[in-house]
Amino acid sequence: MPVGSAVRDRCRTLLGDQGEIHYVFPAFCSGAEGTGNFLIVVTGSTISVLATRTLRSDRPVSVFAEFPRDTRLGPILPGHVIELGSMVFEFDEEYAAVVSAADAEMFAPETLPPDPLPEL
Repeated sequence: MPVGSAVRDRCRTLLGDQGEIHYVFPAFCSGAEGTGNFLIVVTGSTISVLATRTLRSDRPVSVFAEFPRDTRLGPILPGHVIELGSMVFEFDEEYAAVVSAADAEMFAPETLPPDPLPEL
């Protein structure tokens, strides 16, 4: 299930003018760098890891880490896990397509289907 427009708006406000948001998905990290819920936001120029409130994983509060857009999110490891920098994030199975699409957009755009509504 895609994140709602309210969550995307909160991410956009926190990120400022880093470009249009292409993908957003929630993830959980448990490791030396921190434990908690995060939102991973892919824009045209960066991949941002946003820390969220403790009990409200739909409320980003700060930018925890940033990576250049040419950073791969995949491969998706067993258990729906990705490694981003030195961090390991687990996410729900329903967001596997989002992770794959974000990588395909950057590294294999010819594999993406054509826009069904290009006039919008």
